[in-house]
Amino acid sequence: MITAIHTYLHSIKVVCPQVTQIALDYIESGLVVSKVSARQLYSSPNTMQKEVGFLYSGLIRVYYIEHFGNQISVKFIKENEFATHFSAFITENPTKYYFQCIEPSIIVKIPFSHIEAGYETFPVLERYGRLVAEEALKIHHRRIESFLFDTAEERYLKFMKEHPDLLERISITNLASYLGVERQTLTRIRKRIAVTGLLDSRESIKTADLTP
Repeated sequence: MITAIHTYLHSIKVVCPQVTQIALDYIESGLVVSKVSARQLYSSPNTMQKEVGFLYSGLIRVYYIEHFGNQISVKFIKENEFATHFSAFITENPTKYYFQCIEPSIIVKIPFSHIEAGYETFPVLERYGRLVAEEALKIHHRRIESFLFDTAEERYLKFMKEHPDLLERISITNLASYLGVERQTLTRIRKRIAVTGLLDSRESIKTADLTP
């Protein structure tokens, strides 16, 4: 538990190097660490998010259920990322999503009331909160633009490049819904990429054989 807290405090210093030790001590005084089992929900729709969650270990899938009853994945949260629906948190509205732990997870939680009090006492913490919110907004916009301008195969290739560590940790079904395609379509894309990679590899070998 102590290691989880120290990891979160270190992440604050990485994002906002100007943070003081006094401000960090204040943040630490309000932290709570929770363990959530695999397949259990960390957060449910129509509930208020009264705290920010920082994932120390594990993996969380964020999804909603559409009108046909299908689960649509919208995000995967891995270690050292925030398990929070930021727009709902900032506006103090209920979240619309399920946050389900795919793996056993350890989450460091920071109560909203503790954060607000810290903003008033330590301006540097307000700067930190703004930087975190800005990064969350950038990620959200990149995802929207990906659906507007990228093909399904391009979205998959980007996911492979940005999250290679997640490919063996999430199911094809969940990944397909995240990419906005049917499972069969994703399977075809994966096979096509695998074949293309194999052909490129063979071509490289032939080229090497022809080199004097």
